[in-house]
Amino acid sequence: MATRQVYWNIEGEHWLYLFFIIALIVFGYGVYKRVSLWKLGQPENRWKNLWPGLKDIIVYGFGHKRILKDSYPGIMHLCIFWGFVFLAFATAIITLQADFGLQIFRGWLYLFIKLTANLFGLAAILGILIAAYRRYIQRPDRLDNKTDDAITLGLIFVILLTGFLIEGARIAAAPDPWAGWGFIGQWISIPLKAYLNQAQLLSLHRFLWWFHLLLAMMFIAYFPYSKLFHVLLGPLNIFFRNRGPMGIPELINFEDESLESFGKSQLREFSWKMLFNTDACLRCGRCQDNCPAYLSGKHLNPKKIIQDMRVLMEEAGTALKAVQKDALAKQTAEAETAATEETVELPVRSLIGEVIPEEDLWSCTTCRACEQQCPVFVEHVDKTIDLRRHLVLMESRFPAEAQLAFRNMENNGNPWGIGWTTRADYLKGLGVKTFAEDPAAEYLYWPGCSGAFDARNQKVSAALVKLLQRAGVHFAILGNEEKCCGDSARKLGNEYLFYTLASENIEVMKGYGVKKIITQCPHCFNILKNEYPQLDGNFEVVHHSTFLLELVKSGKLKLNNISGKSITYHDSCYLGRYNQIYAQPRELLKVVGLEIKEMAHTGEKSFCCGAGGGRMWLEEHEGNRINVMRTDEAIAAKTDYVGTACPFCLTMIVDGIASREAGEALKALDISEILEGCI
Repeated sequence: MATRQVYWNIEGEHWLYLFFIIALIVFGYGVYKRVSLWKLGQPENRWKNLWPGLKDIIVYGFGHKRILKDSYPGIMHLCIFWGFVFLAFATAIITLQADFGLQIFRGWLYLFIKLTANLFGLAAILGILIAAYRRYIQRPDRLDNKTDDAITLGLIFVILLTGFLIEGARIAAAPDPWAGWGFIGQWISIPLKAYLNQAQLLSLHRFLWWFHLLLAMMFIAYFPYSKLFHVLLGPLNIFFRNRGPMGIPELINFEDESLESFGKSQLREFSWKMLFNTDACLRCGRCQDNCPAYLSGKHLNPKKIIQDMRVLMEEAGTALKAVQKDALAKQTAEAETAATEETVELPVRSLIGEVIPEEDLWSCTTCRACEQQCPVFVEHVDKTIDLRRHLVLMESRFPAEAQLAFRNMENNGNPWGIGWTTRADYLKGLGVKTFAEDPAAEYLYWPGCSGAFDARNQKVSAALVKLLQRAGVHFAILGNEEKCCGDSARKLGNEYLFYTLASENIEVMKGYGVKKIITQCPHCFNILKNEYPQLDGNFEVVHHSTFLLELVKSGKLKLNNISGKSITYHDSCYLGRYNQIYAQPRELLKVVGLEIKEMAHTGEKSFCCGAGGGRMWLEEHEGNRINVMRTDEAIAAKTDYVGTACPFCLTMIVDGIASREAGEALKALDISEILEGCI
């Protein structure tokens, strides 16, 4: 039966246990140190989704679903990961055979492990070589090389290489009838047997065996102190990830009189999970490669923010130890208690200003492209919003343009500052009734501030109203009782203004018994659908792209075809990444016969228009204009139209087309305007 002696040519193998125990102690201490740093944060329950978490580990961890979306580094990482996973499995099987007498490492299982260990080991070596070439020869901008990277790659490579050399020396010294199943070892044995005698082969085998063992123990001991730790932390971060609607900020209870501050300005105000994120980060740079602010030449770099917070966390841990040591030296109960309180001020750098520049906080468009591409689901944007909240609510520090938007929302219920009493004028001119006039309406049509006040987006409102009327939809509006949904206020950090606006809107809608809402703005759609429930505002909300498609499929809305025209569709961040609505707008465009040509960045990788996160109301003072960069992609698609499903996106792309003087060649239209031309 196929098998072999595991400790062939080895004496004193019992020392393995001592080395292993030492390695485990060092490993355990390293884990303890990291856990103590995460505990600097506040409690948060992330154990609510056990089964979905385990499924995600299988799909995103072992299956590499997100990592493989970037195929070149994805395949490289897959080879290294699965090479090591299988070799660890094979080592465990061999150890059980040798040390516990389990008769399993024999027969077909022995041959299977022998063959697959060679295949997976070879794949891992190729992955390491590709990683080294990419990191040190190609040197892409998104990778920041550190000493730890070289040590990690070198250690893994030498462990793999010595494993094959051991096998080769054993086969050369003691012919194995099953050597062909370990084909790499067999290849290596040929030159070894040709140039070394039996005594030299035995000595080489023993030396390599012990050297390989020491390297393996070093690997275990070094694990939690190095980048290798992400092998465990990555899957754990996937397990603990937020599920459900993306990007719902934590609600601040302004009626809680015990709250002394709003937002976050210190590292220890974040939850343990937010600090855990900083260790789980792979430093792969995918967030950086997909951040519109970074790509447009702004200082903001989402990867750098996470890594800088990690450094600050380590500084805070060191400072806390020093404070506790000083308290212990004084041997006073009062001092020791003070040293362990969460409120103790640690002598570390300020999170806002010294670690994260304020301009970086305001550059974020909250598009969440960073989070969508992160292989381990690091949460970037929520940290930004929490820090903005502190600046706005506690220090009244924010861009001057935001002040005007806040004041307009406070005084007139819309960011434009147009008198609130005129909100319904345009729509009433289209024969649309208010809920006060038609309380039996099935749907509330929510045009939003853009649809009611912005001249360009009023055309979108008119088109949508005509489509709804043609399909016989029974709808009404709130009229002058509708106020800004509060999205821009909330994303800019003015949580109190959001709370006020949202509470008033919810009260009005509940008063009329509203159940279903149709929106044309993804920002309104997202906040009404996903964030208003935080304030007990539970409604069935649908975006007009989805609703119009349902009308077409049901036969209630009949459309004519457009022949010989092409269009490129721009995915809104708040419709796509936040709510996974990608296919419906494209289906509508295909229904009317338009040829769709995709831009360079599309779907999950769509490039932001630059208006999200309240940036619709702020100027870009650094780098290139994001909306112009996106418009350039639309122009490059060489189509007749660029389609949108968001008033902010439409405004930004219209401005981009004007800045490029491309109005004669390309026209920006909302999907409802396109469909309105087909009835």
